[in-house]
Amino acid sequence: MPATTDAERIAIVRTAQGIFRRHLDRYWNKACAITGVQDRGLLRASHITPWAVSSDYERVDVYNGLLLSALWDAAFDQGLVSFSDDGHLLVSPKLSERAIAVLTDGRPVTVPVSAGHAPYLKDHRLRHGFAALDS
Repeated sequence: MPATTDAERIAIVRTAQGIFRRHLDRYWNKACAITGVQDRGLLRASHITPWAVSSDYERVDVYNGLLLSALWDAAFDQGLVSFSDDGHLLVSPKLSERAIAVLTDGRPVTVPVSAGHAPYLKDHRLRHGFAALDS
């Protein structure tokens, strides 16, 4: 028998997600880690290792997240892009040249990540087929 009701579990999840968002807002100065966009409605608190497979600690760990604009969040969440441990953009061959051009505007992309992000980024790369970098 579960220790909490569905309503209690939903309340706990919403509280944890709010904490995570506040951590990311503070860490990334309320701006997309890639573009610097600050329009709150366009920003997503993106887990690097997904919520569903994260421990309670990892679910709110600021290093398990990137604050991203909606388009970058979608590409990251779908594994179409990832980042090396030093923050350099990695692009899946599944991503079209047009999409790459729109995302990057032809410029090199680097996210200012720290060592705390490394294990989560490694998990993301492995999860989405960027494993050659981790051999």
